[in-house]
Amino acid sequence: MAIAIRKPNEIESIRKASKIVAKTLNHIKAQLTPGLTLKEIDFIGEDFIRKCGGRPAFKGLYGFSGSVCTSVNEVIIHGIPNDYELRDGDIVGLDIGVELDGWFGDAAITCGVGNISQEDSKLIACAKDALYFAISQIKPGMHFKELSELIEHFILDYGYVPLFGFCGHGIGRKPHEAPEIPNYLEGTKAKQGDKIKNGMVFCIEPMICQKQSEPVVLDDEWSVVSKDGLRGSHYEHTIAVINGKAEILSKE
Repeated sequence: MAIAIRKPNEIESIRKASKIVAKTLNHIKAQLTPGLTLKEIDFIGEDFIRKCGGRPAFKGLYGFSGSVCTSVNEVIIHGIPNDYELRDGDIVGLDIGVELDGWFGDAAITCGVGNISQEDSKLIACAKDALYFAISQIKPGMHFKELSELIEHFILDYGYVPLFGFCGHGIGRKPHEAPEIPNYLEGTKAKQGDKIKNGMVFCIEPMICQKQSEPVVLDDEWSVVSKDGLRGSHYEHTIAVINGKAEILSKE
C-alpha cells in the first residue's frame, strides 16, 4: 500500500483531530488519583472528546470496547477499561484516538499515580525521551527502517528493550495506515524500504519493556504485557513532515 502524501489543508484537518487528542490526554491526566477506576477514566475521556466535537476513534475499532486504552503497570498497550481502581504508585498508559470530520489523530502518554518509584519514573522517561529523540531525527530521504534502528538503539542505551510485534503507523483518513514503523530494526539492513517524504503523516510510539521484548496477550485478548512480566511504558505523537522536518500535530 502506498504511503499517502498529504496536502497542507489535509494536514491541518489531521492537526485538528490530533489537538483534541492532546487536550483529552491532559484533561484525564489532571484527574488521575488513587481510587479512580479505569471505566471512569474511559467515561471522562469519551465525554470530553464528544464535547470537543470529535468521536472516540477506538470505540468499536477491531472490537475494542472502550474509548481510551488504559494500560496499568505490567500492561504496556491496549488495556481495556474495567473496574480496577488506581492505587498510589501505579503507572497507567493512556492511548487515545479521535476522528473529526473524517480525519484521525492519535497519541499516548504514561503517567504516574500519586508517588511512584524512581525506577518507574525512569521507565516512563525512556518512552517519552525515545519519542522526542525520534522526532528530532526525522528528515526527508531517510528510510523508515533507519528511524526504527535509531529508536531501538536509543531504548537499548537507556537500559531497556522495545516491545516486539507492535509498531507506529501512518494515519489520516483511517486510524491505521501505511507504513508500519516498529521501534526496532526488522532484518539486518536499515537503508532499504520506504523513505520519509514531505507531506507524510504518521505516529511514532515507543513501547518499552524492561528485560524481554516478546509480547504476551492476556486472556482478555487485548492487554499486551512483556514476557518478563515487568512494568512497561508507552508514549506516542502524531507527526507530519513539513518543510524538511517533523512537526508534532498532537499537542495543544
